[in-house]
Amino acid sequence: MAIELLLLNKSTGQSWDIANQTQKVSYTTNRTGSPGTLKFTVNASGISFVEGDAVRFSVDGRAIFLGWVFTKSRDRWAAIEVTCYDQLRYLKASASYAFTGRSAGDIIREIAGDFQLKTGRLDDTGYRIPSLIMEEKSCLDIVSAALQRTLLATGKLYTFFDDAGQLSLREAGTMVSSGLVGQGSLLLDYTYKTDIDANTANSVKLARPNEKTGRADVFQVVDSANIGQWGLLQRYETIDEALNDAQAAAQAQAMLSYYNRRWRTLRVSALGLPGLRAGQMLLMDVPNLGDINLFGLVLLEKVTHAWEQGVHTMEFEVQELGTED
Repeated sequence: MAIELLLLNKSTGQSWDIANQTQKVSYTTNRTGSPGTLKFTVNASGISFVEGDAVRFSVDGRAIFLGWVFTKSRDRWAAIEVTCYDQLRYLKASASYAFTGRSAGDIIREIAGDFQLKTGRLDDTGYRIPSLIMEEKSCLDIVSAALQRTLLATGKLYTFFDDAGQLSLREAGTMVSSGLVGQGSLLLDYTYKTDIDANTANSVKLARPNEKTGRADVFQVVDSANIGQWGLLQRYETIDEALNDAQAAAQAQAMLSYYNRRWRTLRVSALGLPGLRAGQMLLMDVPNLGDINLFGLVLLEKVTHAWEQGVHTMEFEVQELGTED
């Protein structure tokens, strides 16, 4: 396994491969809401760099991360802890946008242009969001809202990420890893949790502002059987005034279908698969996993890789597990 960690000083143009000066490198991706994050500790001897300088991390010639230094923390022995982020970090900026009849890819393309960010492959979702109005929200939240609307309308899940320097949008089903994690294959340890706490809703109430009446029009759908079992777990949201009655009712029903369930979360420690990232699908084989036998593709919500003393390990989290008994 050949590791390359290049650090480029923008002011001088000088670069260093500091892989041999670091004991551990970690790389974390989340499926939504966060930039890719690279962290390492380096001995400062013979190198000079500042915030904003560029970093590229590669494994066996494959680019894993391209980003910039954002924080440095030095101890008395001249060891510097460094945190770097990819392009998505710049989309934490707040902005206001109003989109009508635009796809998620269109929205990403416009925001990227406004913030002078590079784009790569942006899959066409085939769905035009009727109306998306976001005021003083982070650009990451705006993109996440567009993808959530797309998911509820189409049933297809898309991943927005920085692909080594290019903002990309891919359908999760096209991002299938060739690896297998499970019994006899890379798996080290896991914890499995089921809950109706964080995301479950058996009642969805949507409020649509109505300027004519001065009151909100309310659209509500419920699952009475699950309310009897779990109690009332309500999700309340305000929706765009531009949505008509049919669109509002359809959105409420789609949200109930998505949130009205018990959620399963699996956290795994395993030997590393280079290139594996949040938003990908991964084949897992873990029999007798609590209430299910897990064999099939799972969606990765968070992945953290660690390279230390020549050993590559990873930890990841998945939800929406299969329900086979």
